[in-house]
Amino acid sequence: MTGNRQGSNRSSGAPLLLYGGAIFISSAVTLVLEITAGRLIAPYVGVSIYSWTSIIGVVLAGLSLGNWLGGEWADRGGADRGAGLVLVGAAMASLGVLAVLTIVAPIIMTSELSLLSGAFALAASLFFVPSVLLGVITPLLTTLALRRSEQLGRIVGSMHALAALGSIAGTFASGFWLIQYLGTRNILILCTVTLLLLSIPFLIRRSPGALVGGIALVLLTGGISHARHGFLNPCTKESQYYCIRVEPASDEVPFGEARALVLDHLLHGISHSTEPGMLVSPFVHLTDELVLGYLGPEAVNARYFFAGGGAYTLPRAVKALTPEASVTVAEIDPAVTETAAEALYLDRTGMRILHTDARMALHRLPGAGEQFDVVVGDVVHDVAMPWHLLTREYSALVKSRLASDGLYVLTVIDGYPDPLLVKSIVKTLREQFRYVHVWLGDLPLVPVRETFILTATDRFDPPRTITALRGFERQWTRVTHQLESNGTALDMLPVLTDDFVPVERLVGRLMFTELGR
Repeated sequence: MTGNRQGSNRSSGAPLLLYGGAIFISSAVTLVLEITAGRLIAPYVGVSIYSWTSIIGVVLAGLSLGNWLGGEWADRGGADRGAGLVLVGAAMASLGVLAVLTIVAPIIMTSELSLLSGAFALAASLFFVPSVLLGVITPLLTTLALRRSEQLGRIVGSMHALAALGSIAGTFASGFWLIQYLGTRNILILCTVTLLLLSIPFLIRRSPGALVGGIALVLLTGGISHARHGFLNPCTKESQYYCIRVEPASDEVPFGEARALVLDHLLHGISHSTEPGMLVSPFVHLTDELVLGYLGPEAVNARYFFAGGGAYTLPRAVKALTPEASVTVAEIDPAVTETAAEALYLDRTGMRILHTDARMALHRLPGAGEQFDVVVGDVVHDVAMPWHLLTREYSALVKSRLASDGLYVLTVIDGYPDPLLVKSIVKTLREQFRYVHVWLGDLPLVPVRETFILTATDRFDPPRTITALRGFERQWTRVTHQLESNGTALDMLPVLTDDFVPVERLVGRLMFTELGR
């Protein structure tokens, strides 16, 4: 009897390897799709904790339903042929994401859905069905494996381990390599081909007709996606961090050629081809004017640190208008810098560019005593911001790197008339700086998403209005008092710390209403 059992286990080795490999690969594909989902929907609804929550929740919901269906099917006689058909269906669903995207995305873009609702609708319509189908595989094949072995605990443990290892492999592969080298469309094609190839051992001998039909259906799905232009990528370049787009912006300038940089779905800057000092965006222009107003003649040879490069519009203007100025830029994404140099007229000569996080850059700068006259924070990503660059601890780091009378300028997107995040940042900055103010152009007459500029310094209290000294004729107003005297009181808002910085909650109106679109 022992000999028969051993012979049975040996004869079942090949199918068990097939089942384990299929579970590993299908789990890897599931996580590749999940990570890719964040990039795929970013050009339409941006990236935030809410978009990632929507994606993760949808995928988990799909896997849960798929796991239940797979278990039920296994108990009702599911076999290898069924696993093969599910893999073919998952291949179709993965490629069909591109066709569905061309239908759903335009509807969401023209609707009045909030960013949160839009992110959830996109994630659900694109990735629920593939997740359900992929969720069927593990319980179905685990049950089939159990029928071939009496080592029940080992089989269950091994299959769960392989599913987890596949998920880990898919996460690392997509996040560290696939997205930046292949791009989202090619990743979906790769997932489709992988799943289709994986179905072959399950169908080739038992149901070759189903395999041929499945391949035909996958090709038909690809044809539909192609016909609907689903393979056209809206990104000029896809990096580890962003969907990077360069768009023509000559209509925004009085003469000549200009181009704009869009990261995910947020405009980051406009650069003129021959006039680097032309600051088209009012908030970028205001930052330049604030430096002139605070530093005066000292701005000619000021030492700048830019947290965030983006389109490099202002660093480029600083070097053009004040060649003796020192410019250091911390831009976390090398692809953004490359794009600025290739398509946005950036000449990097004379700039020190650090491709790392701004907080890490300030910590690691050579020489503990290196000081700056101006620190510019332009790290807005979508309507939210990197929380670790808003806290009391980061403000203290900025203060330590500023000259005694230096200036910190920060760009923040929030809702008017009661910008809770702006107010919390003001409260936080006041723990480090004597004079903290908020600036706008014309005060909006209705609730609106607005770009605010904050200044923090110990130098002096500025005038109530600033009129442009160069470039476009513009004027800005110090609105600190108006914001503090209306809406939520500062006492009711938190000081932002590394332990508690609820950025998404503070900009909730931009996430939960159409105000953020």
